[in-house]
Amino acid sequence: MTEILKVANCSGYLGDKLSAAKELVEGGKIHVLTGDYLAELTMALLFRMKMKSPEKGYASTFLKQMNDVMGPCLDKNIKVVANAGGLNPKGLAAELENIAKELGINPKIAYIEGDDLLPRIADLQEQGEQFLHLDKGTSLKLSGAMPITANAYFGGWGVTKALNEGADIVIGGRLADAALVSGPCAWKFGWKENDWDKLAGAYTAGHIIECGTQATGGNYSFIDEVPDFKNMGYPIAEMHGDGSFVITKHEGTGGLVSVGTVTAQLLYETRQPTYLTPDVKVRFDTINIKQEDKDRVRIEGIKGEPPTDSAKVCINNLFGHRNTLTALITGLDIEKKAKIVEDTVFDNLGGKELFAFTDVQLIRIDKDNPCHNDEASAHLKICVMDPDQQKVGKNFSSKFIEMALSSIPGYTLTTPPTNGSPALQHWPTLVNNNFLEQKVYLGDNEFCVKPTGFYPDVTDIEPVGVKTIEFSQEKMKEIYLGELFATRSGDKGGNANLGVWGKTMETYSFLKDFLTIDKLKELLPDMKPFEIEKYDLPNLFAVNFYIKGVLGEGVAASVRNDPQAKTLGEYLRAKKIEVPESIAP
Repeated sequence: MTEILKVANCSGYLGDKLSAAKELVEGGKIHVLTGDYLAELTMALLFRMKMKSPEKGYASTFLKQMNDVMGPCLDKNIKVVANAGGLNPKGLAAELENIAKELGINPKIAYIEGDDLLPRIADLQEQGEQFLHLDKGTSLKLSGAMPITANAYFGGWGVTKALNEGADIVIGGRLADAALVSGPCAWKFGWKENDWDKLAGAYTAGHIIECGTQATGGNYSFIDEVPDFKNMGYPIAEMHGDGSFVITKHEGTGGLVSVGTVTAQLLYETRQPTYLTPDVKVRFDTINIKQEDKDRVRIEGIKGEPPTDSAKVCINNLFGHRNTLTALITGLDIEKKAKIVEDTVFDNLGGKELFAFTDVQLIRIDKDNPCHNDEASAHLKICVMDPDQQKVGKNFSSKFIEMALSSIPGYTLTTPPTNGSPALQHWPTLVNNNFLEQKVYLGDNEFCVKPTGFYPDVTDIEPVGVKTIEFSQEKMKEIYLGELFATRSGDKGGNANLGVWGKTMETYSFLKDFLTIDKLKELLPDMKPFEIEKYDLPNLFAVNFYIKGVLGEGVAASVRNDPQAKTLGEYLRAKKIEVPESIAP
């Protein structure tokens, strides 16, 4: 417990704050600088980049960051680990070598390949891999899909090998977000492949810091608790050899590290209490979390189990093309006017049946007796998708323009017409570990790292027990749900998760019984069509909902205004509920 490995994360997505890396390196002592750049959609964006320039396909912003910090990191012996390689880790490593030469330094740069399965799909299918869609159960081949990217999620052992061989900088492709922490920890503390509890701790820490400032007050429900949203401090995990850790940030930075901000990130983009990673199953229901000091949250006691014999694969398919236009429907007779516009548009186009997919939503944001012009209008959103780009391009948008003087009173559009954009289908699936191998390159050397081998299941893990209370018949009080409970929501392909938690055992005792799946659908009527799972995490005073299919085929093919479900939690917090007076704020 005397040795500490301070791991700081400077990026939660492609486009995060460029100066974060420099601020972390200069703002205080750290030992490892990590960066997570790869969301599921990002792989498709990098594919488009690589099609234009074959030498690209990586997170180019990482080069700008490393130009600032590569020298200081080498001077301070700070290791750098990132998945910024995207679809071309070798190309990114070569560019880093060029930067190093220009700076007059000589860091040892390693890169990891093997996650890109796109060239191997046909061969793997012949060997029995069906790449079944995890939600639909459909095989990739029978679907007729056109994959443009296919990347397996790698664990941290390739990173560990690179660091053991002396690497100063390790670049990966689709390294699992939290593996950026587990790899350096296993290197520093000499962990073995079956140190399940220690690995579970590192993966938990990695999950907390992977999204950058979401762990330090960003996107946090209780905004009044955050002292300052300026100069938000990026998260640091102080790792111990037994897998326990403290989440903190540099002194003098904005934001907040509290049990609440950390709990929010723990629930982000999760499903069941057993969190699956390439190297270990992490039991989130065994987490012990407490506020140790100002901006210091300690987490310990986490249990782990052997991982599954397969790895998650993110496939992006070209789903066709899409276009969306929104008309303002203003004043009286909103629904009648909307029906006229909808019918006229599709009649002019030749009928809805001409398109592979159509979606029409009338969003009633208008108010009775409005006090502002904008308050008098609803939004009629019409979306079409089809393999034929011409159908959904100017042919679609021109019909809206042709109606400018021949439709309902007040007819206008919220945006100019466009030619549409590609629609990308997210295809979550699995591949057997027997087909995977991490290839680690360092200088003239190549090392092969196989996925974790088979181990018997661990059967003696019990979730953290908490004693809830029963409420007697007492007077109820109407409040907004968000006055008492915080939320965090996010996307998992075409699905969304919605975590809800309270601050005390009393509030959780009410929450777990009150907020059932049926109650959630009652509060959020637009969730009624979807299958929903509910999971309890009493050790975090939380419940988590997993809403299947609400985002359609994923962020790049979703017809919702919020295709990543970022606002879903705040939507729930805006609903009025009745709670016992004894717990009301």
